[in-house]
Formats: sequence, C-alpha cells, structure tokens
Amino acid sequence: MSLNSQPDSISEFQRLLESSEFSYTPPRRGEIRNATILQIDEREVIVDLGAKQDGIVPAQDLERLDPAVRDGLKVGVEVPVYVLNPRDQDDNLIVSINMGLQQYDWEKARQLLKSEDVVEVVVTGHNRGGILVRWNRLEGFIPSSHLVSINMSNERRDLWNEVMDKRLGVKVIEVDQDRRRLIFSEREAQKEWRAHQKARLLAELKEGDIVKGTVTGLRDFGAFVNLGGADGLIHVSELAWHRVDHPRDVLKVGDEIDVYVLNLDRDSNRIALSRKRLLNDPWEEADKRYHEGQLVEGAVTNVVDFGAFIALDDGLEGLLHLSEMGDGSLKEPYSYVKKGDRLSLRISHLEPEKRRVGFTQRWGTEAGAEGMDGEAAAPAAVVEDSVPAADETVIEEAPPASDETPDEAVVDEVLPASDETPDEDASL
Repeated sequence: MSLNSQPDSISEFQRLLESSEFSYTPPRRGEIRNATILQIDEREVIVDLGAKQDGIVPAQDLERLDPAVRDGLKVGVEVPVYVLNPRDQDDNLIVSINMGLQQYDWEKARQLLKSEDVVEVVVTGHNRGGILVRWNRLEGFIPSSHLVSINMSNERRDLWNEVMDKRLGVKVIEVDQDRRRLIFSEREAQKEWRAHQKARLLAELKEGDIVKGTVTGLRDFGAFVNLGGADGLIHVSELAWHRVDHPRDVLKVGDEIDVYVLNLDRDSNRIALSRKRLLNDPWEEADKRYHEGQLVEGAVTNVVDFGAFIALDDGLEGLLHLSEMGDGSLKEPYSYVKKGDRLSLRISHLEPEKRRVGFTQRWGTEAGAEGMDGEAAAPAAVVEDSVPAADETVIEEAPPASDETPDEAVVDEVLPASDETPDEDASL
C-alpha cells in the first residue's frame, strides 16, 4: 500500500465506525431492550440484547414470572428485558424478563388512564396512607380516601387478614413510570359501576315486582335500599301503615328486607320502593280483631299538645286525647307520656270503614261508665286515615312531625250536650 492511499483508508474506517452498522451504545441501568433467548438452563436464561456480551436472566427473576409465561420461554423467542446491572462484581450483564414484561403493563396502564375503564386488582398489603395492590405484574396503591369497601380506621389485625388477596374493582387515576408510581381509585370505579348497575336494574325491573335488598342508609325522608348494585328509596310514608317519625324507628342499616317496586323513573334513574305494601293493612281485619271497650296495648309514636298517637302491634294507629289520659285532669301530655312508651288502654271508638280509632285510659271511671251506657260522657277524640266527610273535621292518622302546635281546628272533639261539667253525684 502506498503512503498516499493511507489517508483514504483511515477516512473510510471512520465512516464505517460512524455508520449505524458499527455504532454501539452500551446498556444502561433501567433501560428496556428487546432480546433473543440463546440458552435456557435450570438456574438462568442467556439472552442476546445486542451488547458486547450476552445478558443473564437469574433464576429469581424467572420465579416471579407467571407459570404460563415461564412455560412459553423457548430458544429463539424474542422477549423484552430490563437492565438491572450493566456490570456486576463478576463483570456479568444482569437483566430481567419480568421487569421487561412490566413495560407492556405500564403502556396498558397509560391507556386505562385515558379510557377510564374499570380493572380488577388484588390486595397485597397496607400502610397508614392506604392499601397496596397488584395489577398484572405491577405494584400499585389505593389511597384511603379512594377506598369504599375497606375501612382504614379499623386497625384490627384479623380484619387485615380477611382483606388480604381480596379483589377490588378500580380505575387508574395516576401513572408515573419513572417514579414507578401507579395509583388506583375504588371510589371512582364504584360511581361508574353503580351507574351501570342502576341502568341495568331499571331495564330489568317492573313496577309491582317484589325484590330483596339491604338497607344502606337512613335519612329523615326515608331509607335507601341496595337492590344489587343500585339503591332505591323507601319514602318514610311507605315504611309502615302507622306513622313513622324516622326510618330508624322501624329499620336499621344492614337489614335485609323484601320491598315492593312502587315506581320506576327511567328519565331521572330513580327507583321508588315500598315496605308497607308487603305488610297486612291492619284496617282490613280491624272489625274482626277489635271492639269498643277492648283492652289493648300500644306504643306511643308521637306526642302533641292535644294528646298522643298510639300504634298497636299490628300497625293500627289512633289518638289518645289529652282528656282521655289518666284521670282526665292533665293540662299537657308531655310530662305524662313520651315517644316509645308502651301503654295499656281501651278502645273508646272504632270505625274501620272510616279508618278511625280512639283510645282512652278512663274506661271504668264515672265518666267512662257513662260512655259505656251511651249517655252524657264525651267520647274520645279519634284519628281518621281516610278523607273526612264534608260535615266533619278530623285528625289525620299521620300528621307531619313538627314543633309547631297543630291547628286546633283539626281536632274533632264531640263535646257534652251541656256546657256544664256533668254532676258527679247525678251519675251515681
């Protein structure tokens, strides 16, 4: 070779080095590369990832693989690998197939963040801030504020043993692969799941159906019942045939009950339910079970200025007027009875066809004896559950709960024929 040709040879060699065919980038820690399996041994797998030396997949990494993935590893198969250590103490290039496959999961997680689809995760542990979960090959986290089915305030060890390996439906709300941060929310998933469930129930249910549900909440206006993923409402007026001040008087959270589908509003996605429609109407058998003068026992459901409302055990409700309490000399009822008290009393007036009943504690007294003979004694005030006749003014069976004194005009008291108090001696 002549001296003149040497510069040309050197420049050609430089061009070859600079070309892509001869360029070389050494593996970096944390890098993910595609590699081809060269050899499979019991303790390791050898792969070619385009470096100056072959990569080694240790046995510990292979053990973390799903059995199906591990069985699919064959010589010549291309797999993604994660560079754990470009050069260990023995100058080996250590890589991980498991962490390489996680790259696909990170990409899927980013897709889920955009699509807002619901996925399933498995509980693997907990800390003060929330719970640890596994999704595919990734570790994730659910903050306590995004939990629905697990109460983080309960620190009992046996509770955490129960929730380990529990499966939860969640949504992806944050993905940061560089920080290996994957955050899920059960609360967001529940919102969507409940919306789907309610739509399904509204499509399947019919008015008049009888279904089973679980009481999930109690409010002043009624009780919420879960029918299998969606809640319906029992209005307070549909809880029982007698007056109910608050749903907690007849139900508690967690009760499993049968309910009657009263109304379906598909436009607003509302389900109206009834409990009392499945209970016997006490007025239908009232004339057979009861008679005037009968001794009965009932519970006080409400106390008002003019008396107390009493419900018998079968739901029949009427008024014990202030003038029929005790010896009839009480000025107000609040010091004599309170809500929830059980009283023994007698039926002073019964009109099943008008859904009316009145109670008294004065039966057998002189005034009560006159009432028995149908003479001058004033009958007890009664409660009407139906529409009053045109010439009558009565008390409705279920007046609204209020701190205000009811209008006295609604009390239908039949006064004695005379304005004077009957002469006790004259009745003897």
